[in-house]
Amino acid sequence: MSTSPSDTTDRLPHVLISGAGLAGLFLGILLEKAGIPYNIYERAAEIKPIGAVMCLAPNVLAAFEQLGLYEELMTFSKKGIYSTYYTDRLEVIARHDSTDGDLIGYDRILFARPELYDLLFRQIPPSKVHMSSKIASFEQDKGGVTITLGDNTTVRGDILVGADGAHSAVRNHLYQTLDKKGLLPKSDTEAMSVGYVSLLGTTEVLDPAKYPGLLKDDCETSFIIGDKKTPYTWATFTVPGNKICWNVIIQLGLSSIADEEVGSSDWITQDNQKMMDSIRHFSTTYGTMGDLFDVTQSDRVSKVFFEDKLFETWNHGRVVLIGDAAHKLLPSTGAGAVNAMQDAVLIANHIYDIKPTTHENIQTALNEYKEERFDAIKDQYPQSHISAQLMYGHTLYERILRQVIFNWMPKSVMRRQLSKNTAYRPQANFLPQAPKRGNLDIIPQWPSKRIQDNKEGPKNVTAAATV
Repeated sequence: MSTSPSDTTDRLPHVLISGAGLAGLFLGILLEKAGIPYNIYERAAEIKPIGAVMCLAPNVLAAFEQLGLYEELMTFSKKGIYSTYYTDRLEVIARHDSTDGDLIGYDRILFARPELYDLLFRQIPPSKVHMSSKIASFEQDKGGVTITLGDNTTVRGDILVGADGAHSAVRNHLYQTLDKKGLLPKSDTEAMSVGYVSLLGTTEVLDPAKYPGLLKDDCETSFIIGDKKTPYTWATFTVPGNKICWNVIIQLGLSSIADEEVGSSDWITQDNQKMMDSIRHFSTTYGTMGDLFDVTQSDRVSKVFFEDKLFETWNHGRVVLIGDAAHKLLPSTGAGAVNAMQDAVLIANHIYDIKPTTHENIQTALNEYKEERFDAIKDQYPQSHISAQLMYGHTLYERILRQVIFNWMPKSVMRRQLSKNTAYRPQANFLPQAPKRGNLDIIPQWPSKRIQDNKEGPKNVTAAATV
């Protein structure tokens, strides 16, 4: 498995990607399209994505269209047009309508997470994905970066991309190195904050005669918010295949059951029976939560923590972080997945611009990636906290905030916020651009220096010949 880049600088950079999650796979697909050599190293022997509902917003759908994946994505998705918020007695609090197709151009879509993972994984040539290949450490110099895997195999490349999640091994190793040199900001040494714990799953195939909402073309989305004595929010989503994804969120600090869960690993199937037994009686529009638990296989139930932190250090030398490894947002309309794949688009653009492949050009590209991307991510953190408070918050302030925003905020204000949230749609510079959808003015992204240079070259030659 060991490889070594050539000493010449005319070749394309060889990219080593840590993590075969959504960010790593999406980056691999983009590099494949760009003709840039890469390999993906995944510590797990097999990835089994949790059976949770997932949402993609218009911000990333243009990139899917560029890659020729949009049509297949829609085959296992439902439009997320309406969301209804209920009290625990199923009294309607508010109904959110996102029918702004003429303005936005794309609908928000929902589906079961494993479907997307399977779609992305199938786009990567098998020879470029190395499972059971944990990156134990790495060393970098002006000639390249060398990773050492768990079996002591070494691999040499030009760039190492840490796409290995919120508890990134690449980030931990990089930060330890920088901390010893006094180069790591104090904020990057602090732990991520944890505000909520969630139990989630996807049912088996259900009978539409018993659950008629399954037959609707759009996703039937319901959030049920507990009373003052019940600091839970539970949600249901109908997805293609006649299944229902469900989610139960508990706010930490307000429930002994939730607080007991802190310290367990996230994204790992566990014995969650105690929590499930305590909430079986919760009402939904499809019966009780217990009814949904009974038609959900135990290995399709997972427990996750809603953590968040914006790291200051994203890159150093030939190493760069993307996705949750660089910024962990609270879950809100697919914010984590959408931003991870947007990261992949922009880092691919900057890697494409590396020519010739030199240490200095690699450093410049990774620095410019963070410069282009950081403020867009930073702007989303306040919004992700407000969204979490609206959906999952149970303090007095959060309950008042929910009533004000859901029932009193003018639609014109909500429409402006929607426009702001969906105007940022990065695409791959090196691929034909997806057709413009909707009337919204899209935020421009940085142009490709390489493409600009290729256009300027012939002009300069013509000008010189004229002189």
